[in-house]
Amino acid sequence: MDFLFLLALSIAIITILSAIDLFFGLRSMIKLNDVDVLTDENMPSVSLIVPACNEEEHIAAAINSFLKQSYANIEIIAVNDRSTDNTGSILNELQSKHKNLTAIDIETLPKGWIGKINALHYGAEQATGDYLLFTDGDVELEKTTVSRALNHMINQRLDHLSLIFKNITRGIVLNGLILESGAGLIQLFRPWLARKHSSPNFMGVGAFNLVKREVYQTIGGHNSIRMHPVDDIMLGKIIKRNGFTQDCMLGTDFVKVPWYDSITAMVNGLMKNVLATINYNLFMVPVLLLVLVILNIVPLWGLLLAQGYTQALFLVIVMIKLLAFYLGTQLLQISPFCALATIISPYISIYIVIKAAWLNFRDNGIYWRGTHYPLSQLKKNPPLLP
Repeated sequence: MDFLFLLALSIAIITILSAIDLFFGLRSMIKLNDVDVLTDENMPSVSLIVPACNEEEHIAAAINSFLKQSYANIEIIAVNDRSTDNTGSILNELQSKHKNLTAIDIETLPKGWIGKINALHYGAEQATGDYLLFTDGDVELEKTTVSRALNHMINQRLDHLSLIFKNITRGIVLNGLILESGAGLIQLFRPWLARKHSSPNFMGVGAFNLVKREVYQTIGGHNSIRMHPVDDIMLGKIIKRNGFTQDCMLGTDFVKVPWYDSITAMVNGLMKNVLATINYNLFMVPVLLLVLVILNIVPLWGLLLAQGYTQALFLVIVMIKLLAFYLGTQLLQISPFCALATIISPYISIYIVIKAAWLNFRDNGIYWRGTHYPLSQLKKNPPLLP
């Protein structure tokens, strides 16, 4: 056996096992559609906390979707985090029309905090609800989302619940890149195992993290992850590591987010956290790139250039990947052509890693919303993995 055949065989085994794990894992996840709306008259109170920094394009639609929730016992706390656009004035106008909406302005960032995390923490301190729902300023919720989610939490005696959302931006290549990135993230964290108390797996989603207030206070809120760019997943990790129960559900019909409006925006947006999985260890970047190349680039080139059984193996790999991504387009209700775009997207992903590594090295840290956060502080964060 030559080296190329052994490489193809190894990639094929990894691809097949990963596809099987992903397929059955996603099938085992509960859909929010299958949960009834909560009808109990003694509904616990919910505080919906949304940080917003320069979100004038999306914030009104987001807040209005929160205000239209069928769940009655809810307060909305919108935290304007040092916005330089019209976000603050939009929130103030909405507050004047709705009694259950409180708009808070943050003008300065405390030392040792990332802006968004400080806004989340500050909003939680002002909240009065029995449950805290952390979301984002560009999220839109279907009107029964909170009611269904809380019903599931109560019935299953959960301390934390997150929902997988649907991206609603357009663009074949952009959605192909999001599809590939999302699949990789899900395979890495395997959120279907989060509900198992015996499993170390955990999950958190920035668009929808619903937590019991007493649990949030027990873990110290966002204080222990105040400098972590991946705050949503880290919140899930801390909750799970402290022995509390959690679940992650499919909420693609209920939580919608225009995640990125262009490939350029996605590339720039990922500069802050793409290396967080390796705790900003620049020496691990070549290893990360090698894995991406072998698993995502080599199969197609092997199909085009190899011969015989080796070429057949590469064909199997490519077809399995395309089938998996096609099923992903059906789950997310996007164009099936986005699956074909995943042939191109790995090159963009590699570019993102290289650019992030270079910028992190050049700037000795990351820039996020105009604020610089040094590597020396980022590396002190608790690791995202394992």
